[in-house]
Amino acid sequence: MADTSTIELPSLESALALSGYEEENLKTLSKQTGANVVLRGLELFISGTPKQVELCSRLVYSLENFWKYGKTIAGADILTVRHALDTHRQEELAEMHRDIIARTRRGEEIRAKTFRQRQYIQAIRSHDLTFCIGPAGTGKTFLAVLVAATALLGNEYDRLILTRPAVEAGEKLGFLPGDLQQKINPYLRPLYDALYELIDPEKIPNLMEKGVIEVAPLAYMRGRTLNNSFIILDEAQNTTPAQMKMVLTRIGFRSRMVVTGDITQTDLPPHTDSGLDIAQKILQHVEGIAFCHLSQADVVRHPLVQRIVAAYEQHQK
Repeated sequence: MADTSTIELPSLESALALSGYEEENLKTLSKQTGANVVLRGLELFISGTPKQVELCSRLVYSLENFWKYGKTIAGADILTVRHALDTHRQEELAEMHRDIIARTRRGEEIRAKTFRQRQYIQAIRSHDLTFCIGPAGTGKTFLAVLVAATALLGNEYDRLILTRPAVEAGEKLGFLPGDLQQKINPYLRPLYDALYELIDPEKIPNLMEKGVIEVAPLAYMRGRTLNNSFIILDEAQNTTPAQMKMVLTRIGFRSRMVVTGDITQTDLPPHTDSGLDIAQKILQHVEGIAFCHLSQADVVRHPLVQRIVAAYEQHQK
């Protein structure tokens, strides 16, 4: 005989947050537990076997700190809660939910959405050099820029330096219009996108003019020593081993560096070693360096991105 349970929600904002866009969250709850989940007004109806109803109810109540206050709930949040329940990590989950990485210009709170993302954030905070390797959509660059920009705004560093190799992913720089800065801007767009979450876009040109924020291709790093700076090297899989060594040795006193990349998406010429791959082999056990690995389970973009990444990983096996 089927069991049923009803959860009363406190407001329309709570109902919208729990339901998600086009009831995507309700579908995820149902898929994760096998229960039938229906929202009518401010009442959430859960039905199924006793075990299904209990699990679904526990999932919903574990997300209460989100929906109670009308905060956005993503599919990744539900999957992380399910993982926490399965592995008895509820206390760690509560800590993760309390740990606010940054607040956007719109006042939205940004937290890690998976346990591995939280480990990544903790590594950045506690190591002078952190490598993060993982597929698209896992928040590698976005989270690093948020931590860096927050530290910069808190006067922990004098400069924020964002760099990536200008390797063509199928297109030629020479054919793009404009001067060098305009040519490389498309490559640096993801870095700007994350910055805009925290800093008013109108203020960024002024900060760049003063040298407080520097967004530049990797070639601009040669011959420099970067003191009291937070440095992020993005798309590091497209560096050569020589370029990687060059940029790693730019770290000066009171500086911190984060290196991000996806070894499966290299745009280097055929038979060319990736600097990120080589660095991982050489530096894996060097004291003071952290290596973090994110997977398709940490993808926090549109759910379709997670399925695309999984399909490609399956094809490459």
